[in-house]
Amino acid sequence: MKMTQLFTPDTMILDLAATTKREAIDEMVATLKKAHRISDDAVFKQGILDREAQTTTGLGDGIAMPHAKNSAVLEPTVLFAKSQKGVDYEALDGQPTYLFFMIAAPEGANDTHLKALAALSRLLMHQEFVNDLKQATTAEQVFTLFDQAEKQLDQKEAASQQEPIASQDTPYILAVTACPTGIAHTYMAEDALKEKAKEMGIRIKVETNGSDGIKHALTEEDINQATGIIVAADKQVAMSRFDGKPLINRPVSDGIRKPEQLIQTILDGSAPIYRAKAQDKTQKEASSDTTGSLGSQIYKHLMNGVSHMLPFVIGGGIAIALAFMIDQFMGVPQAHLSELGSYHQAAAWMKEIGGAAFGFMLPVLAGFIAQSIADRPGLVAGFVAGSLAATGGAGFLGALLGGFIAGYVMIGLKHLLGKLPKSLEGIRTILFYPVFGVIITGGLMLLVNIPMQAINNGLNNFLNGLSGANAALLGALLAGMMAIDLGGPINKAAYVFGTGTLATTVATGGSPMMAAVMAGGMVPPLAIFFATRFFKQKFSEKDQQAGLTNVIMGASFITEGAIPFAAADPLRMIPGFVVGSALTGALVSGFGIKLMAPHGGIFVILLINKPLLFLLFVLLGSLVSSIIIGTMKKDTRN
Repeated sequence: MKMTQLFTPDTMILDLAATTKREAIDEMVATLKKAHRISDDAVFKQGILDREAQTTTGLGDGIAMPHAKNSAVLEPTVLFAKSQKGVDYEALDGQPTYLFFMIAAPEGANDTHLKALAALSRLLMHQEFVNDLKQATTAEQVFTLFDQAEKQLDQKEAASQQEPIASQDTPYILAVTACPTGIAHTYMAEDALKEKAKEMGIRIKVETNGSDGIKHALTEEDINQATGIIVAADKQVAMSRFDGKPLINRPVSDGIRKPEQLIQTILDGSAPIYRAKAQDKTQKEASSDTTGSLGSQIYKHLMNGVSHMLPFVIGGGIAIALAFMIDQFMGVPQAHLSELGSYHQAAAWMKEIGGAAFGFMLPVLAGFIAQSIADRPGLVAGFVAGSLAATGGAGFLGALLGGFIAGYVMIGLKHLLGKLPKSLEGIRTILFYPVFGVIITGGLMLLVNIPMQAINNGLNNFLNGLSGANAALLGALLAGMMAIDLGGPINKAAYVFGTGTLATTVATGGSPMMAAVMAGGMVPPLAIFFATRFFKQKFSEKDQQAGLTNVIMGASFITEGAIPFAAADPLRMIPGFVVGSALTGALVSGFGIKLMAPHGGIFVILLINKPLLFLLFVLLGSLVSSIIIGTMKKDTRN
């Protein structure tokens, strides 16, 4: 596939009107939607924003390459946009951005598409080509420039195949490049490092971790011969193989912008010796050459467990809730109310299915916390810890603690067994780690379960005993937390707490805390919708259009829909969100509204014991929040 097949005249903006990063993204996404290249602009835009949140795609030198690969993309596309005045895109060099290449790749993008996108990235490394693009004034000129550049690239690659290989006496450097989406930056960093190494007369081999998998994988022989290793990545790559080698670990943007500095650091012998201890650092932690704060590490490990656990909670929880609904619809005799949820055969089957999925919740939580800490060896010990927490009555909190115990037990074992002879390396992984890890973790969990069971029972009794003002206060706190950072750590903490109460409350009709959490999370996007309708003079036309999409997001319990508005005006938006959500949470909990599903918004409304009251309170909180936002926000006409 030629790169020019990824461009179309209707996906080119030759005079971008935007002056800010947010406006530029909105304008480009809207163009892709209008050209029928994406099906859902909100979903695709969220993918773009998620990528920007990791590190800006403003590469500097006047170029930005925002990109996303998700289900909203209908056809692989590159949108080309040019700004005459320049946009403050938060570029790495702090300078305005003039050329934009918004890459839209579908989830099923094939190898041909990805290679074409990688070739686009490589072309942008050539300043003469970039300068020509800046002068282009028509779509035809842009097509011609890319067509000519692609032919030159093919000729250059053919010529490089015939170039003599550098002397074996010259330094040999290895590199790994990777970015979260693996479309653009991965290959730009590869080319930059190769070009600079060629200029310096250095041998180099670059492994790319892109969307089409690992290419040019580094072999054991490569690593043994290497002078040093450069890891330029914004996602986790296999690190333990580099144990004992000089290594520098930097963001992928440094591979693009500072290739000479990285190579020279290796040549000067300034790179520290990498020691593969218990756990390879993630790039996010390593990008600043630190291991990250203890709090950030704990949060990362916890979220790894929670993200893997949630599908089991959602699938199993809703299946169990449906079992109760089936019995309620079909009717259960008064004398058999204790069998509600399994009285009729259809309900019993549904409950059995849901129970099977729900039963994996705690082992999966603990297992993937441990896996995040100690890599694959931690998985088996973590599963055992979670299972023992479930059978031992320690519940959600016990499994959470068990995951960390299992992970750090494996850390210790890796340290102790790392001193064994190399001849025992194979048996160490397949025998020593699982046997000692399971036995030690299991023994510790049997001890930990005793106090954790008491704590878990006490917490459940406390929650079950809440009513009136006490329940309202806790509901207000949890719902308010959902609105503070709209999907960030505080929001996640409240959500995890809510889902943790489900296991012990499904049999009693659901969790009031989960109901408060979901109601609180629905308020901010809905508040944006009402604010943009009631206070139109205080929002731009684009904001009003974006406000419409927040109806669906709010109704679906996607709190993140309000993020763009909060980011643009946090001092006015967030207080309004928090007040409205807290009010809703207090009312939901205070009136004893219960929810048996951990997600879904209005799509699981029948799994709420008082659905109309729930909707009323969500609506009330959203209106209050919108009034606060509208009152505090400045008029756009001023």
